[in-house]
Amino acid sequence: MNRRAFLQSAAVAAGSLAAPPALAKQIADPKGTVPPSRDWHDPATAVEPDPAFESFDDRGAALNGGTASMRRIASGQFFTEGPVYFADQKRLIWSDIPADRMYSYNEETGAVSTFRHPSGHANGNSRDWQGRLLTCEHGNRRVTRTEYDGTISVIANKYQGKQLNSPNGIIAKKDGTLWFTDPPYGLVLEHQGYRRAEPALPPNVYMFDPKTGKLTVVASDFNMPNGLCFSPDEKKLYITDTGILGGQGNDRPSWIRVFDVGEDNKLTNGQVFHDLKTSMPGVIADDIRADIYGNIWSAGGWGAPEYNGVCIYAPDGTPIARIVLPEVAANLCFGERGHDTIYITASTSVYALNVNDRGVEL
Repeated sequence: MNRRAFLQSAAVAAGSLAAPPALAKQIADPKGTVPPSRDWHDPATAVEPDPAFESFDDRGAALNGGTASMRRIASGQFFTEGPVYFADQKRLIWSDIPADRMYSYNEETGAVSTFRHPSGHANGNSRDWQGRLLTCEHGNRRVTRTEYDGTISVIANKYQGKQLNSPNGIIAKKDGTLWFTDPPYGLVLEHQGYRRAEPALPPNVYMFDPKTGKLTVVASDFNMPNGLCFSPDEKKLYITDTGILGGQGNDRPSWIRVFDVGEDNKLTNGQVFHDLKTSMPGVIADDIRADIYGNIWSAGGWGAPEYNGVCIYAPDGTPIARIVLPEVAANLCFGERGHDTIYITASTSVYALNVNDRGVEL
């Protein structure tokens, strides 16, 4: 079974939930232009500026790294996910879900090595504001934190006595709270560590408060909550819903939603930030990150190849640029000096591109 079929099977298992408010206006997503093929092992075949980065207006053009070309820093993997950058160690860590491994890329040497095996079929990764690694473990159906001494602590594995589904994406807020999504993707395929269990809980979005040890549902009206990120001031939370899962002809969503975040960490005024189902049939926004200007960088694809990669949306939801890759993208993060490099996990590979921008995470 390929990943598209796998995701569509998961959608059937998830069922349909209540729809959020409709988008007031929908801005069409321009297709990118698939760049010419290159020999990734021969730097001489790279073109600068890289044609993979295509701007749709002046705001997008301002983010182009100029004299920079796309690099493929890892390849030959099964399905890459969850990149997270450690500036203090000058390395990138990411997951390969089917391989049950997490990998490490040394920025200085370019070497790729196994970071953790088995990994609990890890999916999304992030860092808390103390610099510790946070991991969503599909196979173990839990969220963990890697302590400074390397030991692994369980942050959450149950809600109200019921087992979580398969935590997917996680992000930390500066007040110490941890926010994560829990769709049932991890309950489908054995080769990705799944036990074929029936979900005991709806596909919720949760917040964990380490001060109280309490796990709270912050959003429950999602079909398949997936990626999430805060705006630079943390007053808005963006969450993707990949209910359509690359398929067409059903009523499930494929959009990015945005909420106001109150001082009490309650979410209000939920709206659709961008509806991909309307503008790009068959395409999903998987995981997302925000830059210092409040733009949202969205990894995804599954439709026409001109949509595979990363789309950048202005704070008003307008698509302003696209990075077109030869593979479907699942996740991304900012890293390297000044957080001005975008790392993208895309199917069998991991890519890196210097941009004229900075991310807001550690």
